[in-house]
Amino acid sequence: METIGRKPLSRADMAARVARFGDLRGFDGGLPDSDMPGCERTLYNVIGFQPPPGGGGAVTSPVGEEAARLAAIKISEGFNLGYCRAKPGHGPMMHNHDTNETFIPMTGTWRASWENAAGDVEFVDLGPLDVVSFPPGVIRRFENVTKGDPEVESILMFVIGGDAPRAEFTDQAMRQLELAGVWPKPAP
Repeated sequence: METIGRKPLSRADMAARVARFGDLRGFDGGLPDSDMPGCERTLYNVIGFQPPPGGGGAVTSPVGEEAARLAAIKISEGFNLGYCRAKPGHGPMMHNHDTNETFIPMTGTWRASWENAAGDVEFVDLGPLDVVSFPPGVIRRFENVTKGDPEVESILMFVIGGDAPRAEFTDQAMRQLELAGVWPKPAP
């Protein structure tokens, strides 16, 4: 006897839940470190990432405010999925999330780093289809460490729990951004 309720879905409703990678619109801004040399990357909001309540400053959507409003599949079902495309040597600064964050390289080699109890940074390198999963509250970052042509971008998938997850850059990262003159954003 089935216990989970069935929900019929029309073809049109299902079409709204399909995202073709070639049709995704990437964003390269909207985060405190977006203009920091070595942090340049393009983020693709595929599923979810609604803007979190109480954002601003170091606290933001993991994909930035603009991308958070433009998900390819606009659902709130307890998780979010996106891609990052970056050249070797590029990735975000150290940050934290209030929910789980899981990384899966699609192409290239990616380094997932975290802060241990002593405040030291440790890391693991991942190849295509490897997986690392960070629990909430762990300071972390990722970086493309693919060998070879420095102009060839690689792709990393990320899955983040929650319906409106929050990302927060560390105080140290925010100080580095201020010293570099990229945060707060200069007035136009």
